[in-house]
Amino acid sequence: MIFQDRLDAARQLAAALSAYRSRNPLVLAIPRGAVPMGAALADALQGELDVVLVHKLSSRWSPEYAIGAIEESGWSFVCDPSEEDEAWLKAERERRLEGLRQRRALYSPERPPIDPRGRVVIVVDDGLATGATMIAAPARRTRAGAAEADLRGAGGRTRQPEEGRSPCG
Repeated sequence: MIFQDRLDAARQLAAALSAYRSRNPLVLAIPRGAVPMGAALADALQGELDVVLVHKLSSRWSPEYAIGAIEESGWSFVCDPSEEDEAWLKAERERRLEGLRQRRALYSPERPPIDPRGRVVIVVDDGLATGATMIAAPARRTRAGAAEADLRGAGGRTRQPEEGRSPCG
């Protein structure tokens, strides 16, 4: 799919997800880029918007390369076996988790994340490189009892790994 901009992507996505309109979906946007998309999508689908905070876990050899990701609850995964230095991974997870806590305080200081129990959860991001953050994004929310999860990046639908399976493929 080709999009003019993020709002065009949200409009096209809303059309593709119109079946959710009457189901009060919870749209979770990955900041920063997907927040405008999420707001437009939640509005079009008559749902609610919240953010889901995730961060890639960077390779110690190349900070731009994602070896995995961490979600604000602390759930994380690592896919690159060459990065199995536990002391380094622990420090990287702690550093990223602290950053996510600071961001949560900025994004919604007066309330906790919206409870997804029994709801359709749509996770949106404005782009996918390795897909690591999109895999981590719904981890806690779907385990918390969402009725259904739909993961969408700018390039289309993404698959969440099945329970107990590695997100690394």
